[in-house]
Amino acid sequence: MPNKLLIVQNIRHEGPGLLEELVLRRNIATRRVDLSLGDSVPDPLHFSGMVVLGGPQSVNDDTPAMRQQLRQIEQALSHGIPYLGICLGMQALVKAAGGRVVQCPVPETGFLSPSGEPYRMVVTETGAGDALFDGLGQRFRVFQLHGETVELAAGTELIGRGTECPNQAVKVGSKAYGLQCHFEMTPASFSQWMEIDPSLKAMERALLFKQFNEVADEYRATGLRLLGNFLDSAGFGENRKQ
Repeated sequence: MPNKLLIVQNIRHEGPGLLEELVLRRNIATRRVDLSLGDSVPDPLHFSGMVVLGGPQSVNDDTPAMRQQLRQIEQALSHGIPYLGICLGMQALVKAAGGRVVQCPVPETGFLSPSGEPYRMVVTETGAGDALFDGLGQRFRVFQLHGETVELAAGTELIGRGTECPNQAVKVGSKAYGLQCHFEMTPASFSQWMEIDPSLKAMERALLFKQFNEVADEYRATGLRLLGNFLDSAGFGENRKQ
């Protein structure tokens, strides 16, 4: 099996962000496909790891692209290919593992909950000590952009809990992870999402940028560490100090 990472985009503007910085720094060979451009997901058995990013679709969409993506994620799970799903990619992981994707009671958008409290990930007892969270505390700030959430099947572990939608980080088997919140976002991608995403466009632009700037350094450090931890666990080199 070649030492190559598969990166699956579901929409053009939701790219790998901080992950791209890490794979370039580590000189990791990658193949990136974009399903919104008509690409298909290649066989994950040809790769040493698989990352599926976010997008505006639902994993409940009965489309050829979504059905094919779910089949390939099932392949990755059945053969123990290291996997990381972010937002939609996390929901796809849960569904491929037998769980359900449903509407959020309260959609999560931005840096703050409707009550004004910061969105945070809280590592569960099950997640404490997991390699994905190595070097991170028990609680850290996150950015949210989703209207659906997940119900876990037996065998899927909850390793991180959230605010309005509790199921924020999950693990299937020993090598597959899903993160409901976004840790890959860069200032450039945040600006782009602000121009495109309807939920973000409905919010006060200046306030969102202020909130982002207030946590930018912490957000970047957390994202690089967490994504680096996944790459380490997937066999793509030792984690660097950020």
